[in-house]
Amino acid sequence: MLDTMRRHVPLANLSPRQQLRAGLLPRRITQLLAGLTLYGVSMAMMIRSTLGLDPWDVFHAGIATHVPLSFGQVTIIVGALVLLLWVPLRQWPGLGTVANVVVIGLAADAGLALIAAPDALWARVLMLGSGIVLNGVAGGLYIGSQLGPGPRDGLMTGFARRTGLSIRLVRTTIEVVVLSVGWLLGGPVGLGTVLYAVSIGPLVQFFLPRLTVDLDPRRSASVRDVEPAQVAPTSALGGA
Repeated sequence: MLDTMRRHVPLANLSPRQQLRAGLLPRRITQLLAGLTLYGVSMAMMIRSTLGLDPWDVFHAGIATHVPLSFGQVTIIVGALVLLLWVPLRQWPGLGTVANVVVIGLAADAGLALIAAPDALWARVLMLGSGIVLNGVAGGLYIGSQLGPGPRDGLMTGFARRTGLSIRLVRTTIEVVVLSVGWLLGGPVGLGTVLYAVSIGPLVQFFLPRLTVDLDPRRSASVRDVEPAQVAPTSALGGA
């Protein structure tokens, strides 16, 4: 019964101040940092597979081939620039948003330093698949901490709200643009790009309700309080 309730904890719609006052902050910060670190490591695994990346990371990798910066450093800089685009969209970042910009890039560079690229094709495919699954788990962890979306997620939802266009259209447009630019810059597009595109939505859909921190203490008192998980399939864009 308790497991059923945990699977149906809705995401709250909170302002940055409310996110910090919602309770369970030590647990949520720990979960946030664990999720962001795992996200960066999973990105490193996909890079080391050399079988293609998600759209945003194709963009990051493409830029990294032309500047004297590491992949993680490029990720941090792009995240900060994307966050600046929140200003005209009147979006307010939460603690998780700011942490997202820094922690994922640092974790990605650490992962790249520790993880060696396998030689055998089967090992590369296994590393790619493991990286994608762990990326889904990581997305569930950091989004489920309810401390604010990543800068790229907020860009998508902010544009959709300000323009009146659908989330799906805005997400598709943004991802096609960054994928195309990243590919033209030399970013790796391949099997991993396709697998990520078709699997990350279902993976986040599966993990997020199970990893979302329940901010309503009354919910655990009765099964009748349980609501369906408010999980958008577009909650996790590549590169967070």
